[in-house]
Amino acid sequence: MYKLGRGSRDKVQQFMTITGASEKVALQALKASDWHLEGAFDFFYSQPQVSVANSRHHEAMYNKYKEPDADMIMVEGVSQLCNDLLLVISWHMKAATMCEFTHQEFIAGLQSIGVDSVEKFREKLPSLRAELKDDHKFCEIYNFAFAWAREKGQKSLSLETAIGMWQLLFAERLWPLVDQWCQFLQVRHNKTISRDTWAQLLEFVKTVDPQLSNYDEDGAWPYLIDEFVEYLTENGFVQRKR
Repeated sequence: MYKLGRGSRDKVQQFMTITGASEKVALQALKASDWHLEGAFDFFYSQPQVSVANSRHHEAMYNKYKEPDADMIMVEGVSQLCNDLLLVISWHMKAATMCEFTHQEFIAGLQSIGVDSVEKFREKLPSLRAELKDDHKFCEIYNFAFAWAREKGQKSLSLETAIGMWQLLFAERLWPLVDQWCQFLQVRHNKTISRDTWAQLLEFVKTVDPQLSNYDEDGAWPYLIDEFVEYLTENGFVQRKR
């Protein structure tokens, strides 16, 4: 790589680290994409010979985590695979059920993320975590989480599950009222959470500042949001100007 500039050398090295490809393959992919890394990754994973080779690694990873007596990755395998990044990974894998990955979901997810080994997965973790800080991806992950976390056959989320998901999601987004929201639900609501409530809370978080200075009492908020605002003011969590 001595004939390449520093920026190009860095891209080659980064490409090799993430994909496990040789220098020759890295150069080929980067040149084919005019030295754009994302385009190089797309080129790399679209090549038939690469896809065939990587599929063996994907199968090996799936076999590592699947249940010994079932063609399915279950709770223990998922826990071993990744702890606090489970939600983002499941979003990439388009998993239908929490703590379960089918064979198709797992393989397609690995291809989407662009990894075929535990080592590459580990290297990818920081960028996966960062996706929760991207506004567009956060909204997609948030909306995905409702259906993903529901028990099979249920239309709503149990309150305990919903609270756990909100605490996980907003730990990355740093919504300062998440603890008060969870406390309020336990004290005043204590019921399952509907999809509408789940969606309306995200809209509330996105549009209303934590001091509620721009909260419109005459707006079309659901009653639960209105009650939450009253709870905040009654208990002195915020001081609203009348």
